[in-house]
This record gives sequence, C-alpha cells and structure tokens, in this order.
Amino acid sequence: MRFFSHLFKARDKPKNSLFGNAYSFFFGGTSSGKAVNERTAMQTTAVYACVRILAEAIAGLPLHVYRYKEDGGK
Repeated sequence: MRFFSHLFKARDKPKNSLFGNAYSFFFGGTSSGKAVNERTAMQTTAVYACVRILAEAIAGLPLHVYRYKEDGGK
C-alpha cells in the first residue's frame, strides 16, 4: 500500500522547482504570495488543457527529413 500512498500524495510544494527565485526576480511575485511555476501551473485544469491542445497540434505537423547528397541535392 505504500506505493499507492506515494502516488496520491499532495503536490502543493514541488521539490525541484526550476530556477527558484530567478522568475520572481525578473517578473516579480504574485499578489497572492503563492509561487507559480511550470509545475504549479500544470496542476490547473485550464492550463493543462491548453498545453495539451498545443502539444497535440505540434505533434500532428509533418516532419520532413532530408539527407543531403554529395552532388548538393536532397
């Protein structure tokens, strides 16, 4: 059961927040005083849905791979 308790633990304060105070230094803090970073934003349903839609749209774009020949052609 320890596996499930680890899976469903609270995620208020992520352990590895990226860059720490660098964001607040450049962009300022929030009026509520809560830290907002990539992890805390992705816990919001609207942000997660928008990121998912953008990621699916980018994943659907064609990826053309070319190999250059010795004569300069593709």
